[in-house]
Amino acid sequence: MLLSVSLILLFSSFLGFLCSKVRIPTLVGYLLAGIILGPQVLNVLSPVILEISSDIRRLALVIILIRAGLGLKLKDLKSVGRSSILLSFVPASFEILAFMLIGPNLLGLSILDSALLGAVLGAVSPAVVVPRMVSLIDRNLGTNKSIPQMVLAGASLDDVFAISVFTSILALEKGEGFSVFSIVSIPLSIVSGVVVGFVFGLLLAFLFEKVAMTTVMKVLLVLSFSLLLSSLEGLLPSYVPFSGLLSVMSMCCTIGMRIPKDQTSDISSQFSKIWVFGQMLLFTLLGAIVDIGATVKIGPIAILSIALALIVRSLGTFVCTSCSKLNFKERLFCIFSYLPKATVQAAVGGIPLAMGLSCGQTVLSVSALAILITAPLGAFLMDLSDKKLLTSYSQAEKE
Repeated sequence: MLLSVSLILLFSSFLGFLCSKVRIPTLVGYLLAGIILGPQVLNVLSPVILEISSDIRRLALVIILIRAGLGLKLKDLKSVGRSSILLSFVPASFEILAFMLIGPNLLGLSILDSALLGAVLGAVSPAVVVPRMVSLIDRNLGTNKSIPQMVLAGASLDDVFAISVFTSILALEKGEGFSVFSIVSIPLSIVSGVVVGFVFGLLLAFLFEKVAMTTVMKVLLVLSFSLLLSSLEGLLPSYVPFSGLLSVMSMCCTIGMRIPKDQTSDISSQFSKIWVFGQMLLFTLLGAIVDIGATVKIGPIAILSIALALIVRSLGTFVCTSCSKLNFKERLFCIFSYLPKATVQAAVGGIPLAMGLSCGQTVLSVSALAILITAPLGAFLMDLSDKKLLTSYSQAEKE
């Protein structure tokens, strides 16, 4: 297994470096490294690491929510207005509905399976979007109308919304179909997850305030409690609705609001460093479990489905910004910003297959194709158009 980890780090670092040189997101290189190292090509990875890949994906998902929670500030949502709130769920909802229409006709999936696929693909990629929005802020592009801040805030909640819908639909898939309890349990699990996370967040914030400890110790405590809350969902009886992932997000959001900003930044910075290694494992292992034959077979139909869903998603993004002060060019840039998919898809795309769902292979194949297509596409469109579509702060002052 140690040899496998070594090969993953070497190949993913090398291919990620090559991708970065041609301005393709490095995570695409990681995904390709997994395909090359996996059973479909070189077959040099230990079966042990492939067997625990589902646990690694769960851990990666927890880290994604920790970072999103620590970085989310309610004040930021208020400052960038209604559009950021709408961007947090409307584009993803449009895409989920699109797949519910597309899936049965093009991919041969049931409506519920199609909704599950839409929830997987509904999240925008923070790995692609966040660095570019930070760069825009540094260069004062679009900051006169808080466009980067709006996209950052909306994208953070967009991921949480998509993951929440995914876990809710997954709960229905694991059950025996629709029932009164299965429908009622969805909002109950959301509420219970948020409340429990809030309580744990208050406790940790109080502990950080009263007990002197290093940043590393705070990181370990946050990670430990996050894993505990995530595991609690599977330990509780089925009749006790609880969302472990939402509780993680709620806990970290509470911590971020209750402790000083510099402490939050220090903790978040440490998790960003952990994520460098985590995303290498995540994307490489996703590539390793992709069935190339099945993906090639479904490829043309899957690409058409992704394209149609992106058009509908873009319409949703345009609707979110239609009542704002943004002009057409700025709204077009927001559409580009909401195209790339990667991180959440890599974290949850293989879960239906690991659970033995009939739609599992289709969800995995479409997720892998969506990453390979939309991550470079979104990155290219944002990089090529930012100066043309957005106004610099200095230009805004002159106008």
